[in-house]
Amino acid sequence: MKLIDKARMKSPWVLHYNSGSCNGCDIEIFSCLTPMYDLERFGIVNVGNPKHADVLLVTGPVTHRGARVLRNLYEQMPSPKAVVAVGTCACSGGVFSECYNCLGGVDKVIPVDVYIPGCAAKPEAIIEGVLMAVERMSEHTPLRRGK
Repeated sequence: MKLIDKARMKSPWVLHYNSGSCNGCDIEIFSCLTPMYDLERFGIVNVGNPKHADVLLVTGPVTHRGARVLRNLYEQMPSPKAVVAVGTCACSGGVFSECYNCLGGVDKVIPVDVYIPGCAAKPEAIIEGVLMAVERMSEHTPLRRGK
């Protein structure tokens, strides 16, 4: 099992979920996949299935409707896992925090490991945040194994 955990830390798979953002941070996440930033040089791959993901990237404030989906995605991910809140809206609700259909930041629904502020967050910050999340996962692997 140690070999599998070590391999997962060297090539984390990332799942992206937009919980109601303006798409500014989503565009920056996708720019991380372009040859200019080349997220895959760190072994990081964008996947579409939560059962294969190690890191959950969330953009936008959490809406009442999106909270259930976000929680389900988080619960379907295998442990150890990490959550990265990308952008001011995901961190605190941003300009949408007082809206009637908004719960606020991602941490109102699921635990967040790394916060990346910014409107929109820069690709360099997103890459650094994902690498920090992977580092935190490797530090907390024994603690999360029982969950």
